[in-house]
Amino acid sequence: MSVSLGLSGNMRKTADWMTQADDRILELIRDEGNLTPSAIEHLGGPVRQYASERATLLAQYGLLEVVYRGLYRLTDNGHAYLDEDLDANKLEPVNSE
Repeated sequence: MSVSLGLSGNMRKTADWMTQADDRILELIRDEGNLTPSAIEHLGGPVRQYASERATLLAQYGLLEVVYRGLYRLTDNGHAYLDEDLDANKLEPVNSE
């Protein structure tokens, strides 16, 4: 199991499939509201294409959800993960169909 330091310096329980960019994406969406990958890049996150790939994966695991094509919002699980109340290793991919 991996851990990631949150903004408060506490440890989040990340999953093996997660990268440091995932925390940044989740934090930006929490702080700014629904975002597109382009907006994530503009606000200091990873470049648009990588942000899009990571947001898609975060949505597959239920930390984000697609509001509209290319627009993402944080889920309850996403909030719980950022608040260190959820171990991301326990998440399973959800059916996005």
